Amino acid sequence: MNKSKQLTDGALFTLVFIGMLLASVYLPVLSFFTVLVLAVPFIIYSAKHDWKPALVMLAVSILLSVLVATIISVPLTIFAGLGGIMIGSAIHKELTPYETWARGTLGYVAGILFALVFAFLAFNVNILNEFNQQMDQILEMSKQMTIDLGMGEVSEEDLAIVEQQVNLYKQLYPVFIVFTALLLALLNQWIGYKIVNRMEKKQLRFPKFRNLKFPKSILWIYLFAIIFSLFQNDPNGTVLIALQNVMMLTGLLMAIQGLSFVFFVTHHKNKSIAIPIIVVVLTVIFAPLLLPLIRILGIIDLGFGLRERMVQ
Repeated sequence: MNKSKQLTDGALFTLVFIGMLLASVYLPVLSFFTVLVLAVPFIIYSAKHDWKPALVMLAVSILLSVLVATIISVPLTIFAGLGGIMIGSAIHKELTPYETWARGTLGYVAGILFALVFAFLAFNVNILNEFNQQMDQILEMSKQMTIDLGMGEVSEEDLAIVEQQVNLYKQLYPVFIVFTALLLALLNQWIGYKIVNRMEKKQLRFPKFRNLKFPKSILWIYLFAIIFSLFQNDPNGTVLIALQNVMMLTGLLMAIQGLSFVFFVTHHKNKSIAIPIIVVVLTVIFAPLLLPLIRILGIIDLGFGLRERMVQ
């Protein structure tokens, strides 16, 4: 009976996925939304039956995607399948929401890396080189716009600063990949929770954002990366590039920790929920100014246990 249920559910969710895939490929109006949630059928199925049957569903989905949407859809299918199966199997094992989120992130990172490799091997397209070329074009367009608007020649000092920023963005693509995976995993896990709760009568949900607290090990990784980067003399060295990516990623996590602390304090003091929401909006709008302050707040909270001190 269980095997029959697996087959029935597998066929159903495979058809749902193929329908969403076709919408993503052939319907530009819907493609932006459907691409973001392609993993949901895999989440629901693997949450019910775990990862082994879900891998069979993924294999069948790959075959059908080639038949109905050409070979271009293969990386999209694997991308959604890996992320969805990692999230769904974690739900099946009843892991905590943040452990599930971490596994989903790893699945999406693997899917993105596969897509990059697939594009290079199948179509001889190096997406990272394309990204670097786009950044160079943006730099040249910025200089030309400055001249066209009558602002005169760009000084060597200003040009050096802009080029340094562009080169930094080129080196931080691993952070962009991980951050994209984090957001996609969070979105699909949240939707998966809603559907599983309705179908299975469960009570899956994320803890309140104000209770979010990352492991202290992330703080130590961030600090060690800063210290080690001070001893790197080659600005284009592999070690420094790796450290910059670690600092950027862990720094973002520290900023999220800081925003969580703002929500915690607001709730602890019985203040309006509008206050932390305004802080988040202002942090996004004025990120260069406020993000470092929020990051410092997160470091202090995590390092010195501010929340524990407040509730004592």
